[in-house]
Amino acid sequence: MNKFNYLLLASALMALLLAGCAAGPEYQRAEVLVPDHFKEAGMTAEAARKWQEAQPKDALSRGRWWAIFNDSTLDALQEQAERANQDLKAAAARVRQARALRATAQSGRFPTVDVSAGPSRQRRSAASMGLEDGAPASTDTLWRVQLGASYEADLFGRVASEVDAASADAQQSQALFESLKLALQADVAQTYFLIRRLDAELALYEKTVELRSKTLELVTQRYQAGDIGELDVARSRTALASARSEALGIERERLVAEHSLATLLGKPPSEFSLDTHPLGRVPVDIPAGLPSSLLERRPDIAAAERAMAAANARIGAARAAYFPRLTLTGAMGYESSELSNLLEWSSRTFLLGPLVGSILSLPIFDGGRREANVERARARYEEDVAAYRQTVLQAFKEVEDGLANVRILGEQTQVQDLAVDQASRAARLSQIQYREGSVSYLDVIDADREVLVQKRASVRLDGDRAMAAVALIRAIGGAWDWDG
Repeated sequence: MNKFNYLLLASALMALLLAGCAAGPEYQRAEVLVPDHFKEAGMTAEAARKWQEAQPKDALSRGRWWAIFNDSTLDALQEQAERANQDLKAAAARVRQARALRATAQSGRFPTVDVSAGPSRQRRSAASMGLEDGAPASTDTLWRVQLGASYEADLFGRVASEVDAASADAQQSQALFESLKLALQADVAQTYFLIRRLDAELALYEKTVELRSKTLELVTQRYQAGDIGELDVARSRTALASARSEALGIERERLVAEHSLATLLGKPPSEFSLDTHPLGRVPVDIPAGLPSSLLERRPDIAAAERAMAAANARIGAARAAYFPRLTLTGAMGYESSELSNLLEWSSRTFLLGPLVGSILSLPIFDGGRREANVERARARYEEDVAAYRQTVLQAFKEVEDGLANVRILGEQTQVQDLAVDQASRAARLSQIQYREGSVSYLDVIDADREVLVQKRASVRLDGDRAMAAVALIRAIGGAWDWDG
């Protein structure tokens, strides 16, 4: 056995002994403080005891959660947004990019093979052939066809770490896509309910304008009959103009919201319009679930956790630079001075080992570059750990906010209904007393204005409650029934 064969055998034995040695730290998900229940959910102690360790489920669909509102128009809008929203298409393209990068990293596990062919013409100097300067030298033409292969044995897990990092990046990209999709669905629903709320306000003001127009006619007739003074007419006209102005302001808000919804649907505003349909009272019954399940459902939490895993894997890739790299190369083919003899068996040629350089390499001094790369990878990991924990804290805050908003808005709606009833009663009494002459027309206007204020507040609460429900669903990560 010649020396080269001994070298190959030694390299192979070294690869077997060291293969699988990982230079990076074993990944463990960073600990976060998870409460056993949501404060605003009113969860019982028995439910809290059912806490289980969370497992991210970022690959799961968030479901058609908006179906709880039983609105066919909203269903259609969500389908349009999913098909045509440009931000969502960009996110889908980023997912494909990340998966392609993962495939690129995985290719490092396999040898590269290439083929080359072509002639070369060369004139060697006399000195290169061991002759005296000025000695005659010949010019040669060589024809070559060659198959080459190269493979880096992953002795210390550098390639494996890069594959792990790229895989985590791809999973993070998928989770970010789901997060953006959930955000888009929530934006569509909230903008839709905003438009419906403005429709309800506009309907309220249109009815107010109609009633105040009739009132102005009656007041004008009484003034012409000499029963009242011109002051009451002026006040009635002021109230009517004020209602018309408010109606125009609501119409402006609705157009702006409609333009925003068109953009979410991937359409120019000029090509989209939504029929008028006032918002009714939306039933809201959304179980928040256990805090641990939040870590399973929130795609932004899953994305932050995958970023942390990728950063941990890159620590291993950076550490691997301290260890030797074993690269196995070889080439075989044919070489001849005549094209006609190129594929003759006697023209065969081969090369085992690198043409230049060495099979086994270990950097000795690099001015601190490797150490800096490892420190940078560690710092990035620490950054992602902090970002992950902050994302979890923010998620818990958003759920608590959503639960509080839904609960208090429900209670506030009931109280507001009472306020509307009493304001309407006061307005009816003021009309009777005005006709009897016991109060001035200013009292009638004030009572009428108060009815409008209270009814508009009630409509706004209905809209706020619907949008708060959407925000809560988004906060808990979409549909809460994974088996449904």
